[in-house]
Amino acid sequence: MSRKNVVIFGATGMIGSGALLEALDDPRVERVLSVGRRTTGRTHSKLEEITNADFSDLSAHEPTFADFDTCLFCLGVSSAGMSEADYRRITYDYSVVAGEALLRANPNMTLCFISGSGTDASSSTMWKRIKGEAENAMLEMPWKAAHMFRPAAIVPRRGVVSGVMIYRITYALLGWTYGFWKLVAPNMMTTTDQLGRALLNVGFEGHEKAILEGVDINAVCD
Repeated sequence: MSRKNVVIFGATGMIGSGALLEALDDPRVERVLSVGRRTTGRTHSKLEEITNADFSDLSAHEPTFADFDTCLFCLGVSSAGMSEADYRRITYDYSVVAGEALLRANPNMTLCFISGSGTDASSSTMWKRIKGEAENAMLEMPWKAAHMFRPAAIVPRRGVVSGVMIYRITYALLGWTYGFWKLVAPNMMTTTDQLGRALLNVGFEGHEKAILEGVDINAVCD
């Protein structure tokens, strides 16, 4: 297999940070491009970074995107305390803008898109509905291949931390119970390093499913 060039959106968030660490360690990866509103704070011979405060327009970066063949789209926020308009802008609008820019740059790109367990475009729950609409919009684009990842509970590993305070407190208090929950509900649990490896494996090797639930994610993380 030829070595891959991977672009990661949201590499400063919990999931994106986990994916970034796995990509930097993966011998199949030649270059990693982080696209975010702030820098990752990491240095590595593989790593390049684009900081862009305005995710409503990524056209200036399309020449750079042309060199990359796999996108791990991990950009996202918790809906807690957010208005529907603000959540839609980040979850749906930014995803569509990025997808269109990436495909203009390289129509032969593969997408792995982080969504969430319970996502449903017909749901009355705001976050589920908007996430589902974002999934549908990305699946309708002409990617080489596109896969939606719907993890449930995610435990941070390798020094990764959540940007949401309540989640950090929860992990600090209950992280020791991961082994128990992994036994009783294995398909509902994964870790940031497992999810990162699953994203890379599916991005490079493909998968028969367009939508991967927890059981599918855990089956392809090694």
